[in-house]
Amino acid sequence: MSETIHRYLVVDLEATCDDQGAVPREESEIIEIGAVLVDAATLAPIAEFQTFVRPRVHPRLSPFCVELTTITQADVAGAPPFRAVAPKLAAFGQGALFCSWGGYDRNQLARDARRAGVRAPLGPGHLNLKEAFARAAGEAQSGTYGALRRVGLEPTGTHHRGIDDARNIARLLPYALGRAAIPARGARRPR
Repeated sequence: MSETIHRYLVVDLEATCDDQGAVPREESEIIEIGAVLVDAATLAPIAEFQTFVRPRVHPRLSPFCVELTTITQADVAGAPPFRAVAPKLAAFGQGALFCSWGGYDRNQLARDARRAGVRAPLGPGHLNLKEAFARAAGEAQSGTYGALRRVGLEPTGTHHRGIDDARNIARLLPYALGRAAIPARGARRPR
């Protein structure tokens, strides 16, 4: 990444899922996109993008998926398909470095783009913040909530909602980039 980064685009996706095996991983589809645009100089959020997406392969959400994400059938039934959402996400994130907590979101965006017959909306550049945070912390990778607690931050919003998870991940950006110190294990944190 030799180019100067002016903005980061922190993305979190929610997708169709089922605990009974009715939705194989390769058939999962995005049902929510949450994205937070962050100024690279200040690491302050400057804009947000959120949309539900109507799934095609498995259009009915499983009870497990609804319970996990709190996304309802009505939320996705009236939502645009991925094909219509992809250019909006691309325009929102234009010129920003795509970031996510792990590689899942990058892979799922690429899978949905192939299925819809469109270009991946965020291009090839990607920063895996989960790996970056683990390197900065000098320990094994953890989930977003574990990382938040590790640095003394309380999670906000609803877990497994794209926009809320993107906001929480954006709060971890300074630590993942090495611009804020990660407290030593057992250190007292301010409340």
